[in-house]
Amino acid sequence: MGKGMRAGKKPSGGGGGSMQKQLQQMQAMQRKMEAIQAEIEEKEISTTAGGGAVTVTVNGKKEITKLELKPEIVDPEDIEMLQDLIMVAVNEGIRQIEEISNTEMSKLTGGLGIPGL
Repeated sequence: MGKGMRAGKKPSGGGGGSMQKQLQQMQAMQRKMEAIQAEIEEKEISTTAGGGAVTVTVNGKKEITKLELKPEIVDPEDIEMLQDLIMVAVNEGIRQIEEISNTEMSKLTGGLGIPGL
């Protein structure tokens, strides 16, 4: 034991309070992230393809909630074009939702250097 140390006495200026503060900050951040995620899940994005012939609505959970096709786009002789237009609209909706999610999360985690957020 060092000079002036007694058995059972902790050194002064320990980092226990600092660790507790960091834990509280992380918990607060987690609550904020959960709130942001819940907000994002409530959002809906509508995208179109083929000049509005196909409209797809995607929610924040990346689920298609609505699909509209104009009757003139439905051509039994050209199913491939319809399939392509649906894929374009769906992929654009998902891309936009991901962009919103990334933007909102980066507002919270911006300066933290956390990879993948």
